[in-house]
Amino acid sequence: MNDLLELRNQIDSIDRQIVELYEKRMEISGQVAEYKIQTGKKVFDKDREDAKLAALTAMTHSDFNNHGIAELFSQIMSMSRKLQYQLLTKQGVIGRLPFTEVEDIERGDVRVVYQGVEGAYSQAAMKAFFGEDVNSFHVGKWREALESIAEGIADFAVLPIENSTAGFVSEIYDLLMKYDDYIVGEQIIPIEHMLLGVPGTSLEDIREVYSHEQGLMQCEQYLNRHRNWEQKAVENTAGAAKLVAESKDKSKAAIASAFAGKVFGLEVLKSGICTSDANSTRFIIVSNQRIFRKDAKKVSICFEAPHRSGALYNILSHFIYNNLNMSRIESRPIPERSWEYRFFVDFEGNLNDSAVKNALRGITEEAVNLKILGNY
Repeated sequence: MNDLLELRNQIDSIDRQIVELYEKRMEISGQVAEYKIQTGKKVFDKDREDAKLAALTAMTHSDFNNHGIAELFSQIMSMSRKLQYQLLTKQGVIGRLPFTEVEDIERGDVRVVYQGVEGAYSQAAMKAFFGEDVNSFHVGKWREALESIAEGIADFAVLPIENSTAGFVSEIYDLLMKYDDYIVGEQIIPIEHMLLGVPGTSLEDIREVYSHEQGLMQCEQYLNRHRNWEQKAVENTAGAAKLVAESKDKSKAAIASAFAGKVFGLEVLKSGICTSDANSTRFIIVSNQRIFRKDAKKVSICFEAPHRSGALYNILSHFIYNNLNMSRIESRPIPERSWEYRFFVDFEGNLNDSAVKNALRGITEEAVNLKILGNY
């Protein structure tokens, strides 16, 4: 016991020295930041850090210590960079981010495009955000919606980005990187599927049920109680409602929203048929303007991480150091490069916050191809 206590005392003594040396090192890092402020030098110098790690690991006497020293000093140098970014921000060296603050998103004299047919959930999301009288039109594909913004035909586009049960819409992420567009708002719509039919239809009349594949899946338990109904997948739920309305056939029913039923003059035959009550879709409002509301609370970014050990960890550590809550991270393969990925991150904050500026400054230096997708 005495031997163990003595060993622990020795460790405590060494730890105190490490703390003292760490604080001394950070003090000198602050002086380095002052020098870089004066000279305009970049904080992150990969060649310098690689050479430093090689020199430090060469001093060790075992493979275990070699890896340990590499990891330890990688973290120390990462903390040093974060301190320097913080000092640069305090001195105003970070400059302005390329976004303009606005009091609110214009909702009056604008034109909005949504993907799908009339009665789609995206149309419901658009009306919830912009109002019932919004000047709008619809297109067949998400890509066409973003092209409408690029060509000046529309001011905003409404696109689905995530469903609470089916997950994120991967193609939208890819399109946000392809086009010079930005998220300026979001609208969450509860997905409340209804069984719809032409007026006067009874459940006994039904022989075929139409909906999007996910709509059929999300109402699986209810449909299993009617195994004599043939399930037919179509491109979207609103299209199913339109198909049934145009057929005027009581043997056909659609699974879609009450909104779609109202648009196409269908009758609600059965409500509450979703297997899960907690089903909703998050839609994003997209513009080609780099603007953000003064009270925006969520930042979305995309970046690629360098192909080296610990690169992604070091990038994400900027959120921890700046006390920012990361709410989502997704990865998507880069189409033109095999086995390489982009990372999409949502975190809480406003582009005017110093903590957000600190984090983005650090990520900009250490990541590849950072894009701020929006603040909303």
